[in-house]
Amino acid sequence: MTIGNVIKKYRENKGMTQEEMAARLGVTAPAVNKWERGKTLPDVALLAPIARLLGITTDELLSFKNELTDEEINQYLSKIQRDLEDKNFHNVFLSVKEKIEEYPNCEKLIWQAAVILDANRMAIKLPNKDNYDNVIFSWYERCLLSEDEWIRNQAADSLFHAFVWKNDYEKAAHYLDYFSLENPERKRKEALVNSKTGKRTEAYRAYEELVYSGYQHIQMALNDLCILYMEDDNHKMARKLVEVSSSAASAFEMGKYNEVCFGLDVAAWERDVTWTAQLMKDILDSVETIGDFTKSDLYQHMTLKAVDSNFLIGLKQELLKSFGDEAFKYMQGNENWEKLKSSVC
Repeated sequence: MTIGNVIKKYRENKGMTQEEMAARLGVTAPAVNKWERGKTLPDVALLAPIARLLGITTDELLSFKNELTDEEINQYLSKIQRDLEDKNFHNVFLSVKEKIEEYPNCEKLIWQAAVILDANRMAIKLPNKDNYDNVIFSWYERCLLSEDEWIRNQAADSLFHAFVWKNDYEKAAHYLDYFSLENPERKRKEALVNSKTGKRTEAYRAYEELVYSGYQHIQMALNDLCILYMEDDNHKMARKLVEVSSSAASAFEMGKYNEVCFGLDVAAWERDVTWTAQLMKDILDSVETIGDFTKSDLYQHMTLKAVDSNFLIGLKQELLKSFGDEAFKYMQGNENWEKLKSSVC
């Protein structure tokens, strides 16, 4: 944006005419008109007074503004979308390129504008779409230097998929380094590259590890969510989450034990004697299935250690002891619970 455009924009925002501005600065109205049309530039001595009058900094006046507001970015991105619907792609591209040159440090604008143009050129029948690679990819590369981790990840993701689309898996793999080792997206992308480069076993294993860890995260979230609902005395949702947890354990082939154990806390919270007694029986009867997931075909490429028999014996003993503690005192008088408690003693 030229100085003239900046002056015009902020003058109009202030609801000020060229004549009013000229009068306040001690210049003529034609002088202001020439500034705004880019015919002449204001005298250096007038820069600070002009900036103060317009309520902006001299950097903004001189177009050194590094950032656009989120609202301005969104408005411009909407304009790009509209322009792409009825204008020549190359002309829109040049317009965006000019805008990015005007705001070279506005990373949100650069990344999102690049994504829009990138997606559009792939969606339409553009005969020379590869000719735009260097510029669009350079915009992504610029965002890889961002201090904002989210922007870095999004730019790396865009570059990764761009080179996967080109079947350049070696280049695509280069961008995995921008994702932390703990980020599941990194493992998923590694699996994709492995599946395309002949490393099928590694790909299977990586996907299976994602499924397995995904299940663990799901169950932890369900458990925490259930605790929250119990704190708010929401019995309906607490029971629903028990059902969902059981279904998840079944779907992920984690074994009968994992399907039934989640409900015991809710049954005890509700002091439901019948349900508690049934769950205790189901849990004790299914202890041997706690490691059934190691036999599942879902995880056949993973190295999973079978559950030791001594561990199972110890677990069953610990469960029997815990079922007889004060937390289940409300079970007094229940025949099955009394038998269980006497077996421990």
